[in-house]
Amino acid sequence: MKDNQRPLRAHLSMFSAELFWGLMSPLGKDAMTHGIDGIDMVSFRVLGAALLFWTASLFTTKVHVPKRDIMFFAGAAVFGIVTNQCMFTIGLSITSPINASIVTTSMPIFAMILSFFILKEPVTWKKTGGVLMGCMGAVILILTSASAANAKVGNIWGDMMCLLAQLSFALYLALFNPLIRRYDVITVNKWMFLWASILIIPFSSGHVMQIGWANVPVRTWMETGYVIIFGTFLSYLLSIVGQRTLRPTVVSVYNNVQPIVAVTISVLTGISIFTFPQGLAIILVFAGVWLVTKSKSKRDMKKLIK
Repeated sequence: MKDNQRPLRAHLSMFSAELFWGLMSPLGKDAMTHGIDGIDMVSFRVLGAALLFWTASLFTTKVHVPKRDIMFFAGAAVFGIVTNQCMFTIGLSITSPINASIVTTSMPIFAMILSFFILKEPVTWKKTGGVLMGCMGAVILILTSASAANAKVGNIWGDMMCLLAQLSFALYLALFNPLIRRYDVITVNKWMFLWASILIIPFSSGHVMQIGWANVPVRTWMETGYVIIFGTFLSYLLSIVGQRTLRPTVVSVYNNVQPIVAVTISVLTGISIFTFPQGLAIILVFAGVWLVTKSKSKRDMKKLIK
């Protein structure tokens, strides 16, 4: 592909990934209310993605991974997949897809906080203001869920689990960034999803076997297939294509596609109800993320000094 076409491909890839993730919340929520629950969905998701990534690896150049790094991939899987996907998927099963999608946009804020403690990134007024605004948005969302009598509005425990999912993924990025940059996307994900399957399936298999398979609607299986293929496998691949060309600030802007898609589909299908506090929370979280991503990093500071 020509160099002048690469930015267009990156933008289309990033938009498609966020679109798939945005659709995943309402479709996954619907599946988890018609025959399966959060634990089942997590099991299908990690095992299905592991099979897809290992199959894809058969058609790519074989990459040697030392045993030491294979063990490090186990640690990365704990934060990047096991904790992240368990918390988000189970949280989504008890809260509204609108709330879950709003919470996903908070990840850059957690990443900034962890970067300060782990990577010693500088704290600026923009970053501080962004974190405060993002926290205000999260608090409004949680308080709205706590006072809601209707599950379509939200659930405080589900919101908290989705927040913990973002914290877990931010930890994964901060702790294992050198590891994931060392290998291509197929290699990283095939090992991480393999470890995730090994860690999750032994504990969830008994629960999965109790599913009333004959009573699960075809629609539920189709929605589950979407979560595995589009919401996990293809989204992970497309997001990496975008991230390798686009600046982090541009990637963070595309992250806002998720709640827009989730809100639209959820309201149109009647899965969720969109309220004024949720709209206010979206504005605050979006503004907070924008301030955090616009602030200078340690690398930018060094360039200014030079």
